Amino acid sequence: MDAGSYIQSLLVSDSLRRSIIREMVEMLRLAKGSRGLDAGCGIGLQCRLLAEEVGPSGHVTGLDVSAEMLAYGRKMVDEAGMSGQVSFREGDVASLPFDTNTFDWAWSADCVGYAPMEPLPLLRELARVVKPGGTVAIAAWSSEKVLPGYPRLEARLGATPAGIAPFSHGKRPELHFLRALGWFRQLGMEESKARTLADSVCGPLNDDTRNALLALFDMRWPNASAELSSCDLAEFQRLCLPDSPDFILNVPDYHAFFTYTMFWGRVPG
Repeated sequence: MDAGSYIQSLLVSDSLRRSIIREMVEMLRLAKGSRGLDAGCGIGLQCRLLAEEVGPSGHVTGLDVSAEMLAYGRKMVDEAGMSGQVSFREGDVASLPFDTNTFDWAWSADCVGYAPMEPLPLLRELARVVKPGGTVAIAAWSSEKVLPGYPRLEARLGATPAGIAPFSHGKRPELHFLRALGWFRQLGMEESKARTLADSVCGPLNDDTRNALLALFDMRWPNASAELSSCDLAEFQRLCLPDSPDFILNVPDYHAFFTYTMFWGRVPG
């Protein structure tokens, strides 16, 4: 998926995750006036939530490797009148372009620990740039049930390479995102915690939710036609393509849920 298409998917699907991400940010109890880092910020959707949490006297720095995404983020922040609270920097999470003990806290969603790179070095970098006693938090999409009544097909989709991405068959279990408490403990982080939050949607769906779920289908199962048996593919096309008369999002009693999981701890010192 090219950057432009990915940006559009992030915008459309944001309505699904916004409330659950906001709840996670609130759980961190970030101090008003504090300064923090959003590592792997993409187009900065969560930078704005974080900036709202720390208030007008606080500041959020968003970092990403994609100049195109950062440009889009700057435009959105300017339009929201938050350019004094949020700034952006191009850079790699694996080698953060900041001095040690720069920030009061660091946050990363759907990036550190979720990307295919080794998680421990990335988490160590986050901890390096946060002051002693500051918070480091990572969060990621952790599950979904969006095909009610078709558990077999959803299980097959979930077992495809795209369905388990960014993980892969044969990856060491301790590198799976849901094992992140072990990473925090290896780094000597204090008061390490984990929390999984759920949200759900019910039919009949409004246009925003419908489009967000369509974007989710595309993001979770982009190569279904190449990964399913002919029988499963036929059922997938019947249920998951919007021009099908049996499109599942048209079911009046449709219900789906998804979860996000957050791990966080304090830098020792």
